[in-house]
Amino acid sequence: MSTERTITLPDIGDFKSVDVIEVAVKPGDRVNKEDTLITLESEKATMDIPSPAAGVVKKLLVNMGDKISQGAPVLILEEESGSSSSKKAETSTAGKKHVPAADETHASEITRTQTIPRPAPAAPSGAQMAGASLSAKAHASPSVRRFARELGVDPGLVYGSGPKGRILKENVKAFVKSMLSGNKLSSKGAFALPEVEPVDFSKFGEVESKPLSRLKRLGGQSLHRSWITIPHVTQFGEADITDLEEFRKSKLEAAKKKGVKLTLIAFLIKAVVDVLQQYPEFNSSLSPDGENIILKKYFHIGIAVNTDNGLVVPVIRDADQKGLFEIASELSLLSVKARKGKLTPGEMQGGCFTISSLGNMGGTNFTPIVNAPEVAILGVSRSIMKPVYQDGEFVPRLILPYALSYDHRVIDGVAGAHFTHFLSTVLSDIRHILL
Repeated sequence: MSTERTITLPDIGDFKSVDVIEVAVKPGDRVNKEDTLITLESEKATMDIPSPAAGVVKKLLVNMGDKISQGAPVLILEEESGSSSSKKAETSTAGKKHVPAADETHASEITRTQTIPRPAPAAPSGAQMAGASLSAKAHASPSVRRFARELGVDPGLVYGSGPKGRILKENVKAFVKSMLSGNKLSSKGAFALPEVEPVDFSKFGEVESKPLSRLKRLGGQSLHRSWITIPHVTQFGEADITDLEEFRKSKLEAAKKKGVKLTLIAFLIKAVVDVLQQYPEFNSSLSPDGENIILKKYFHIGIAVNTDNGLVVPVIRDADQKGLFEIASELSLLSVKARKGKLTPGEMQGGCFTISSLGNMGGTNFTPIVNAPEVAILGVSRSIMKPVYQDGEFVPRLILPYALSYDHRVIDGVAGAHFTHFLSTVLSDIRHILL
């Protein structure tokens, strides 16, 4: 017989409302005692929650992204019976002295001979073992690290497609498949770089060591992974936004009455959607095996927001179906939540294309890093008034400089030039955005 049991979150220490970052099982899965059920992540640690018993998962009571505390129901487990009978059998033979027969003694000697520990075989030349490289601190749960270790994979070499660049089991499997297909690692790993020698800066004067925020550490890992795995190309362009800015200012009063702050970003979002519809390869992602591009039929635009703890990228979903005021309102709400650290995982997932704007911070141009698994990103600098030659004379025009970075495996230079040119056309003529 079997009995159903609700598995709850055990005492995990002084933690409350901890994020569920991975659900390792699904209904119908058979689990053994101590198998990982879910993985939690707090500001201080990542931990696997094991099953207290063997059985079959009947129903999940939590989802990835939920926040749970001690005592919260995790899943319903149909416990397996039969373990008690084996214990009884062991108990019934306890205390009875067993005299081994000659053949049993011989078998015992063979067993002892066969179980003498042998040295582990040397790793093959060029192999990368988990924990052996400088990138062993990759963003992965303990269960995924254990899975990677069993396959002899260094998580630091694996691209993570989970939330915040987290490495999933599927990513490890795709990495192994890629290696077996002939994409061999070098003797020091796929992205071997010269090691930076440590320097004792205190020898030269007074110093202070301050830890990076968790957001900057995770964001830095994601940016580093994007930079070394994506062949970046950046093209620069300019747009005459004199008419657009005049139109924006004419709508400020109407926007204020609706409680909306109408900024240039809202217009950039609409313009980018217009260009993505014209050039759909920029609204895609590369498949893990690198053999296909996944064209997206939706338009979710990410906006890089600067916070005290680092950059975050909330996403404006279905921007093609929203008006300027609606986009501006949603943008303001997400920006406030971002700066308060209250964005949910769902509000930062599913982006197709990212816009990073320096606004009035200064600078003429910069080269943004592609926000993988997207294939392109737009970096916008401060607009500036310039003399432009028109109809035989120089006239003052407001010029917006921008830079488009893209994944050269998916997009070639000609397509990049077409994108930047058409974006300039759209921004220069407000009628394109309003259509």
